Amino acid sequence: MPQINPGDFRKGVKVIIEGSPYEMIDFKFVKPGKGQALYKTKLRNLLTASLLDITYRSGDSLEAADVRNADGMYSYFDGTNYIFMDNEDFEQVSLSGDVCKEQMRFVKEGEPCALLYWNDQLISVTPPKHVILEVTFTVPGAKGNTATNVTKPATVETEAEVGVPAFITVGDRIRINAETGEYLGRET
Repeated sequence: MPQINPGDFRKGVKVIIEGSPYEMIDFKFVKPGKGQALYKTKLRNLLTASLLDITYRSGDSLEAADVRNADGMYSYFDGTNYIFMDNEDFEQVSLSGDVCKEQMRFVKEGEPCALLYWNDQLISVTPPKHVILEVTFTVPGAKGNTATNVTKPATVETEAEVGVPAFITVGDRIRINAETGEYLGRET
């Protein structure tokens, strides 16, 4: 496997630590008054999402992770696993609901997703940045309550709940940030 030297550290670099794939989410170069330069890193395990803080010296190296990104499409949920279609070879691949349930709460069937493979096994899914969903339930807003910072809960067609402004009604189509669940606006 190729080696990655600390001088090549960047956000998003994928490495192997103790047999598991990690993504570098932050790093800082520190040059003390004397001695070797240090690289303080924050790494996220791609299998368990746990975080790890490790400091490396300038002579250290890490093994590059054999990960591959692919375009895919969310097909369906079978009760325990989320099923996706890989757009390159049209194979159906699955990922446990325990791993990606929170990420998939605003994603409808047929939506595009980014798939991440390690050793030809699907390990992670990235939903689209924004989704447009229809509101299926919300309480009516109070008459005259037009302040912009007043929000109320609304249920969307994926059965997830999101905070929306008071003027949103059942049947409205709204834009949502799929990563954070934040209301972004109403679609016309």
